[in-house]
Amino acid sequence: MSRLRRMSPRRSYDQYCSAARALDAVGDRWTLLIVRELLAGPRRYTDLHADLPGVSTDVLASRLKDMERDGLTARRRLPPPAAASVYELTPRGRALLPVLQALGGWGAGELGERRPTDALRAHWFALPLLHALDGEGVVEVRLREGDFHDGVFHLYVGAQDGPAYGEGPAPREPDARLVLDAGTCAAVGRGETGVAEAVRAGRIEVTGDGALAKALRED
Repeated sequence: MSRLRRMSPRRSYDQYCSAARALDAVGDRWTLLIVRELLAGPRRYTDLHADLPGVSTDVLASRLKDMERDGLTARRRLPPPAAASVYELTPRGRALLPVLQALGGWGAGELGERRPTDALRAHWFALPLLHALDGEGVVEVRLREGDFHDGVFHLYVGAQDGPAYGEGPAPREPDARLVLDAGTCAAVGRGETGVAEAVRAGRIEVTGDGALAKALRED
């Protein structure tokens, strides 16, 4: 059965329309959420599965094969001592960043309050925050809530190549550090407030000497 799945042709709407062609490649369930995760850079299969609660191992493996076939992702082997395979976006796959941000903006009104059944990872706030920031530089974000074991992530604002964000502290001295709560992150994601507005209201604490930090404090 798995052999047949690997050899089966890609399903198509068979419509001469760019939107239909795009949906041929990314319209399957989970595909764009896998892109969201890989916008953080190369990820192991186990890491992807952990941060996509609800996806089965069979579906995840199938989607990754399809995405590799369609030129959205590539797989490579890390050298020792890691000696693990990782998946990463190709330039074509990374070009979906503005598509995801547009979808996030369109769906912001559907968020409402978090439901008891809703999974949540801190880094899922990365893309709406990234979209809300102007300029260039690395921004480290820390959430105040103690219920986030992964409550630190960083953004590559204005980056044209490479990861759009990453989990954990920034790999170098960031241009700005933001400290805020999950409620403020959600409000930014829903479009209820901007980052500069939240800074002025005292909902976001900004530190750092980079141009991004200064712009946010002076806005």
